[in-house]
Amino acid sequence: MYPTIALDSPLLLRRVALASVIANVGIVITGGAVRLTGSGLGCPTVPMCTEDSLVPTPEMGIHGVIEFGNRTLTGVLAAIAIAGFVLALRQRPRRRRVVTLSVLAGLGIPAQAVVGAATVLTDLNPWVVGLHFLASVAVILATYAFWRSTAETDDPPTLTVPRPLWTLVRLVVVAALTVIVIGVMVTGSGPHAGDERVPRNGLDLESIAQLHAELVFLLVGLVVATWLALRAVGASHAANRAAVLLGICLSEGLVGFVQYFTNLPVLLVGLHMAGACAVWLGTLALVWSVRARTPAEPTPTADRAAVTAGVAA
Repeated sequence: MYPTIALDSPLLLRRVALASVIANVGIVITGGAVRLTGSGLGCPTVPMCTEDSLVPTPEMGIHGVIEFGNRTLTGVLAAIAIAGFVLALRQRPRRRRVVTLSVLAGLGIPAQAVVGAATVLTDLNPWVVGLHFLASVAVILATYAFWRSTAETDDPPTLTVPRPLWTLVRLVVVAALTVIVIGVMVTGSGPHAGDERVPRNGLDLESIAQLHAELVFLLVGLVVATWLALRAVGASHAANRAAVLLGICLSEGLVGFVQYFTNLPVLLVGLHMAGACAVWLGTLALVWSVRARTPAEPTPTADRAAVTAGVAA
């Protein structure tokens, strides 16, 4: 007998929503691999890989395989998003907020596909490539909100900390987003264009990198202040989230400094891109820790069918 999970199980919905978060972070990392291996124009057109072939040809070499492989991952993301939407519809009682967030998470997939196509059609214009990364930041927000909604009721959110601390957390969000945006501009001025023939954005690398570093110091300072303030008011859960975010920011900053002073090695740049996603997720976790909804109670259906006996093999 194999255990199965009913399609209207909140547990299954929660797992699929989490898979959507993970998959969208994953495609950022694989997209970075495309860029860092110089495979950005491995498939020089869209939606076909070439004008005559849907898939890469042997003549295109490894770059075509890498670029096409990243494109095919969009199908995986779409499948997860569709599954999340269907499962949200099957919940009893059906929750409008969960369904809406599942739709928003799913709409990010075609939006990303359009921006991705634009990056190829503009021959990896560095500003369009940067927009592609920032679109992923928005999609990760949508998928994270979708995932968290599956464990919450639809009651109005309430602050779990004094209002001045909520203002401080919002400043952390603004600082984190600013660091990510300027970081994208730094990458657009650096050597990793995705193809050796692609021009950069024209910004002075040293100057924009210095601005980026200063903003990182500001972000770290805000996170430290938030952590200390949360500890002072006894908000231990939120303080723990701030401490985790602080650790992520310090690690990401260390990687950033090392990569800059070692002439931007590919592996460190890739790790830095993954770290940017971690900073964003840590920031979102902090937000959710200070502005929460009532936890969702298990439904009778969930109690009955979260894990049921399956059909014997």
